[in-house]
Amino acid sequence: MASQPSLSDLRRDRFARRTPAALSELVGPERGSVRLPLHLAWSGLTTFDLDQPRLRMSYYRIVLAEGQHDDLVRYLNRGLLVSLWPTLRTLISRDVREVWEHAFDELARSAQAAA
Repeated sequence: MASQPSLSDLRRDRFARRTPAALSELVGPERGSVRLPLHLAWSGLTTFDLDQPRLRMSYYRIVLAEGQHDDLVRYLNRGLLVSLWPTLRTLISRDVREVWEHAFDELARSAQAAA
């Protein structure tokens, strides 16, 4: 009898299907005000000023948790993601963190360098 995948395994698989093939696909904004669509920011704030560190971190948390592939490449920026990752990885779910660090060595290395 085959064992059933855990809930965490199912979540990781769902997140893995959404990730881009390369971080270079992340061409989202670096600065300024960004309004997220309701399918991403469905509760609370929908407009984020990326020049404000707390709002930028909240924006990245939301997009990583809720975004589909097209959202990730549209709203995330490679340079910002890499620079935020050492702190951001502590604020997102373990499943999201493990999927992104497994998919992108650059993120895993930046987390190790910050430790």
